[in-house]
Amino acid sequence: MLVLASCVAPPPPPAQRAAPVPPPVAATPAPTPRLSADWNDWPFAVGDWVYRRDDRGSTALFGPTGQNAVVSLRCDLQNRRIYASREATAPGQRIVIRTSSSTKEFVAKPTGGTPAYLASEIMPMDAILDAMAFSRGRILLETDGHPPIILPAWAEIARIVEDCRN
Repeated sequence: MLVLASCVAPPPPPAQRAAPVPPPVAATPAPTPRLSADWNDWPFAVGDWVYRRDDRGSTALFGPTGQNAVVSLRCDLQNRRIYASREATAPGQRIVIRTSSSTKEFVAKPTGGTPAYLASEIMPMDAILDAMAFSRGRILLETDGHPPIILPAWAEIARIVEDCRN
């Protein structure tokens, strides 16, 4: 019997306990950089300008590739107006455009689309458009309730202005 008892397989080892899963850690958002007093030292917004034409006129869109535009300039040929708009998550009453040589404030209205934008109407001969086209490398857009946007002054801006003036 003793021999038969030795032929029995040993009992299985106790099941290992699963290691406890640590609780998820909430990602801490990157801190907002402190901006100096001179907006000419602030970093550019992430993105590039893209120019497009259609039956209604032309558009210059600024933003990260493959995403919705953060800022757009549209020449409405039928009404001979330029519309400056920016993505907006909060209501705003105005859009302020600053260039190296000029500053101008415009009334802002929601566009009613999704995503939400605030837009201002600019007459094609308004001097702020020339100031934007010839600004020394950068343009600042300020809107109530939103962080400022620093845009590069690229040729797409001048193309929109010229489209609406011709």
